[in-house]
Amino acid sequence: MSGTYVHCDPQEIASLFLFEKLTPQQLGQLCAEGRVERFEAGPVYTEGDPASCFYVMIEGTVVLSRRVGGDDVEVSRTSQRGVYAGAMQAYLGDRVPQTYTNSMRVTEPTRFFVLPGQAFSDFMQEWFPMAAHLLEGLFFGAKNTQRAIGQRERLLALGSLSAGLTHELNNPAAAAVRATATLRERVGKMRHKLAVIAQGDYSREAIADLIEVQERTVERVAKATALSPLEASDREDELADWLDDHGIAEGWRIAPTFVQAGLDVDWLDQVAAAVADDILPGAIGWLNYTVETELLLDEIDDSTTRISHLVDAAKQYSQLDRAPNRVVDVHELLDSTLLMLSGKIGPRVRVVKDYDRSLPDVPAYPAELNQVWTNLIDNAVFAMGSTGGDGTLTVRTAREGERLLVEFRDTGPGIPADIRGRIFDPFFTTKPVGEGTGLGLDISWRIVVNKHHGSLQVESAPGDTRFQVLLPLTAPEPENAENAESAGNARSAPGTETAEEPA
Repeated sequence: MSGTYVHCDPQEIASLFLFEKLTPQQLGQLCAEGRVERFEAGPVYTEGDPASCFYVMIEGTVVLSRRVGGDDVEVSRTSQRGVYAGAMQAYLGDRVPQTYTNSMRVTEPTRFFVLPGQAFSDFMQEWFPMAAHLLEGLFFGAKNTQRAIGQRERLLALGSLSAGLTHELNNPAAAAVRATATLRERVGKMRHKLAVIAQGDYSREAIADLIEVQERTVERVAKATALSPLEASDREDELADWLDDHGIAEGWRIAPTFVQAGLDVDWLDQVAAAVADDILPGAIGWLNYTVETELLLDEIDDSTTRISHLVDAAKQYSQLDRAPNRVVDVHELLDSTLLMLSGKIGPRVRVVKDYDRSLPDVPAYPAELNQVWTNLIDNAVFAMGSTGGDGTLTVRTAREGERLLVEFRDTGPGIPADIRGRIFDPFFTTKPVGEGTGLGLDISWRIVVNKHHGSLQVESAPGDTRFQVLLPLTAPEPENAENAESAGNARSAPGTETAEEPA
């Protein structure tokens, strides 16, 4: 939008704090190269357009906004003379994309001193060469540092996840190894017991009855239901008494195994009725080995299934062999991340899943969303750990208009109001030295806002802190690598521009 040109008075330009130290000759050059424009209420420039001019407000009111998803979010509003915006990085030349990183509008008739971007760059290089070099070093140095520490942040998260996954895999693997060793011993005893039965004076009918009882026992084991500790103790006493009454040696050792398999006194009565009294002790011993074998096989099956689920979760989390951008069910991503972080979450934090399963799949970069979930869950666990380690983490999904909400709520102490506005800033952290880089939330913000065209916001009070991720239900416009990098670099633009007002 173009304004109305008015006279450029060097004395008026000199009254702006940005130019107050310039010489009369320099002020004359500014007026010669630039212009004063008067804009009526409305837009001045739009985010994403080529950054052709540098604006310094003389009088009026300006509003800066950023496009977040489908919304324009106001980031600054001021009437202070001398605030500036526009082609602020023109002195960097074509080393960075020269586009407006926000939109600017005025709410009343407003006058600006407007300087073409190329003229602004030339004046910076000519009048302030040392300052220009320092600003270049600061800009690119901070960019390189942020990239390096961002990689370090990812490596730290990967190390933590690897340690947690190793711990989670070790438990079922060790259980499977122990069960296999015990199973080998039990199978050996079964072979020995079979040899004893084969050498005994048992009729063909008695052996057939014993095998039939064995088959029915295996069926009972498969259908066993869990008992409360009190119920299990009472049943063990009943079974031990029955075994003692029928002359079975060391019935107190056998009873717990039978109870675990879901067997009771009625079943033992059926066994006693099915076999002769003289072979009952051998039959009970044989069936004990059968039950133990089935229970061990169940334990091995549970352990290997657990390992398989962990491996599947790791693949889901890392998105191996999958397209970087696709339509996904966020609940699958959340579940895989929670499983991967279960070791870090620990037993003292209660996890509540409040999912709306009717939500549609959304277009996303799943591996990067998993990184967002990781950062937000890690911060929530850390916050609750600062108050003793106990707490509740609630992960909720819902639909809000044309966006999908993923909310992480923790019962930690909350985020103090005086730092709430800084938590998404690069390198800002409240964690002790060595425990955080201060880039977790910044990276999360970039992934959600820049890459997915969504929003990331926080609401916090003691005992109730909520990080809310809102993702569009429709596919964002495709981005190439250069645009994605540019969007990432533009993350700090609102903070930078609001800081342009003098202290």
